[in-house]
Amino acid sequence: MKFHILLYVVSIIAANYTATWFLPFTNLIPISVGTLIFGITFTQRDKIHFLGRKRVYTIIFATALLNSILSVFWEIPNRILLASFLSITISEITDTEVYQAYIKKHWFVRILRSNIVSIPIDSALFNLIAFYAIYSSTFIVGLILGEIIVKSSVSIIYAVLLKKYFLSS
Repeated sequence: MKFHILLYVVSIIAANYTATWFLPFTNLIPISVGTLIFGITFTQRDKIHFLGRKRVYTIIFATALLNSILSVFWEIPNRILLASFLSITISEITDTEVYQAYIKKHWFVRILRSNIVSIPIDSALFNLIAFYAIYSSTFIVGLILGEIIVKSSVSIIYAVLLKKYFLSS
C-alpha cells in the first residue's frame, strides 16, 4: 500500500515539475510532459480507496501541500503552483466522490466513471489558470484537449496493466 501512496505523490510532483515542458501531440495539439505522468495519478489514487475516504482526502491534501512547498523550492512560477494546487484538490476531490458513488461496482468501472469526470476538470482548471494571458486561446484549448486525450489514455492503459500484472480486485 505504501507503494501506491508513494507513486501517487511522486507522479503529481513530477507532473508539476514538467508542466511547462511541451511536446507536439499533433500539429494543433501540444501536451506537456507532465500530462504523460499525471494520467497515472487518477488511477493510482483510486487504488488507495480501501483505506477509506478520510485517509484518501488526507493523502490528497498532504500531496497538494508537499507539491506546493517543492514548487516554491524549485522556483516554479506562482501561476503553475496555484494552478496545480487548485486543479489537484478540486479534480481529486471530484474523482474521489464519483469513485465512492460507484464503490460497489467493479474496480475498472469505478476508475472509468471517476476519471471521465475528473480528468477534464483537472485539464481545464490547470491550463486556464496556468496559461491564461500567457498563450493564445487556441493554444490553451489545444492543451486542454490534448491533456484530456492523453491523461485518459494513460489512465486506462495504466489501469489495465495494474489489473493484468499486479493486482486482483
